[in-house]
Amino acid sequence: MKKAITYLKNEPVLIIAWILALASMFIVPPDSAYAGYIDTHTLALLFCLMGVMASLQGIGFFRRAGEILLQKTRTSRQLEAVLIFLCFISSMLITNDVALITFVPFALEALRMAKLEKRIIPVVVMQTIAANLGSMATPIGNPQNLYLYSHYYLSAGTFFSVSLPYVAFSAVLLAVFILLKKPQPVCPPTAETKIISTRTHLATLAVLFLICLCAVAHILNVWLVLGIVAICLLILDRRCLLHVDYALLATFAGFFVFIGNLGRVPAFSDFLRSILEGREVLVAIAASQALSNVPCALLLSGFTENALALVIGTNLGGLGTLIASMASLISFKRIGIEYPNLRGRYLGYFTVANIVFLAFLLGLWLLL
Repeated sequence: MKKAITYLKNEPVLIIAWILALASMFIVPPDSAYAGYIDTHTLALLFCLMGVMASLQGIGFFRRAGEILLQKTRTSRQLEAVLIFLCFISSMLITNDVALITFVPFALEALRMAKLEKRIIPVVVMQTIAANLGSMATPIGNPQNLYLYSHYYLSAGTFFSVSLPYVAFSAVLLAVFILLKKPQPVCPPTAETKIISTRTHLATLAVLFLICLCAVAHILNVWLVLGIVAICLLILDRRCLLHVDYALLATFAGFFVFIGNLGRVPAFSDFLRSILEGREVLVAIAASQALSNVPCALLLSGFTENALALVIGTNLGGLGTLIASMASLISFKRIGIEYPNLRGRYLGYFTVANIVFLAFLLGLWLLL
């Protein structure tokens, strides 16, 4: 019981989602229409991708890849560039939260070894921003992208035409930040991580990832892919299934029920549609600051057909407050564990940096 209570305390969004879902059931009592609320297609895709990523992370694949890159660094500027752009690029395929879980602890260790601890706050903040913005590049980069891509049946071309200009501009902003700091010589950190797997295991995970991408692209049936991934992971690495973010899946389910019920309340539905019409991007950004961008995407998608505006709004909405993107909490928690005295300074730097990036990207949105 204590473990369950502790688990729930660490999942406030899950609790909120189901409080809202249960409250909405008093307004719209359960009936046969509830069966259509849950987007099982999205949940199945999320499970498959999280399972494969958990297995790759468990064998040390991502950390080892990062260490190999770091062996090429000779200056503090190169070191920071590698650490930040590791999060930016990897988040496009392994999601923003997995990128931060993998590379923030890695960055703290690398900066300590290079005697650059004074750069911990700016580098980790930029890693967080990089992961949140890099994940905008692809439908699988973060949960809200995968949901919106699946919910609105977007094509890859349509999605990329919207996301890539913002991703490219974000890369320029990150590069400017890196170039502002004068470089100094450093000794490259030594590689220590070994990939714990056989070639067959690694090759199988690579194939499973490609199969997942085929399901995202609507080339393969998602239920076929779910069966293949589940069976292979049970055989190869059943422990990785313990590290799937089931709380996120349950959070999605709770919001699906809540949104489905709200859509059947004419007064609320009409009100939200009137607020959203023509202002989807700004409303999504504002709502994300308090709700975080994943729940925001789930909520607003029930009241507008402007899918591309929601893609932009919920991704840019990940900038701002600490909870605008739940992935940002990963970095903050790690800083709190290893450097508790830096939490206040970290939060201040994080907030200012996020506002600056959001301002520049909103400027790009106005120009486009």
